[in-house]
Amino acid sequence: MQREESVATRNRPMSNILAQTVKTGIIKSNLIPMFAGLTLALYTYHFSLMDKLPEILFATIGSILIMGAAGAFNNVYDRDIDSVMERTKNRPTVTGEISTKTVLWLASLMTILGLVALVLASPLAAIMGFLGLFFYVVPYTMWTKRRTVYNTEVGSISGAMPPLIGWAAIHPDITHPAILGLFIIMVIWQMPHFYAIAIRKHDEYKAAGVPMLPVVKGARRTYIQTNVYLVILIASSFLFWSLSVGLTFMALLLNILWLVLSVFGYRKMDSQKWSKTMFIYSLIHMTVLFSTVIIYSLMGIIFKL
Repeated sequence: MQREESVATRNRPMSNILAQTVKTGIIKSNLIPMFAGLTLALYTYHFSLMDKLPEILFATIGSILIMGAAGAFNNVYDRDIDSVMERTKNRPTVTGEISTKTVLWLASLMTILGLVALVLASPLAAIMGFLGLFFYVVPYTMWTKRRTVYNTEVGSISGAMPPLIGWAAIHPDITHPAILGLFIIMVIWQMPHFYAIAIRKHDEYKAAGVPMLPVVKGARRTYIQTNVYLVILIASSFLFWSLSVGLTFMALLLNILWLVLSVFGYRKMDSQKWSKTMFIYSLIHMTVLFSTVIIYSLMGIIFKL
């Protein structure tokens, strides 16, 4: 069976190899919060879609390229631990379907083109894009991921950059409570999300020597820390208050439901089932919240609400 899988893997088309190398799944999921920040800025400062069409296009292209570059750099650096983990052992950088040199050239080219595109949107968007790439590759991938249980917290900074990139492409003030709310929610969201993954893949992370919180401190400590972050997430809902009562209550409802699910789910489920439930809800949470922000903003732009 393993031999058949290996042969099948090595016969993959180049489009599939490149997609896995730049992690297109992560790019797609991160574009949702990017568009949330972008459309929210359009609505907040009363711009129409046509007013900022070039900025929207450049922000989209630049974000895709920067996110892809980050994924490619990560794949190169993590080849050793990816080869140990079941879910990553068939990545092209592990199987040898694409050379390290090729990936580095690809990632470097994507970085340059991505930053150029973001500069054309706005210089601040380019700075946010560079910071997101830098934090993902250096402090997270090359430093904390293999050294400390707080690797998830460090990685969350880069993971929360997409809303800032989108907002900065439209308007230079990133201190508005609305975008701070999106940023903080995106930061905090990642801890319950990735803790759930780490519990589900506990044995793989342990074998690879990655000090995820459940591996080092256990499921009980992870459960407690998850709830602490969920309480902070609930409090962050009120950052939307100055912009929209409706968005505030939507965020509040989603965040409270997550905490309730965590507390009552942990009492009735084993750690594996609890973590799977938490993981699924985290995806629902992000999709619903950021889609609501996008729809709310677009409705306000189109109908001048």
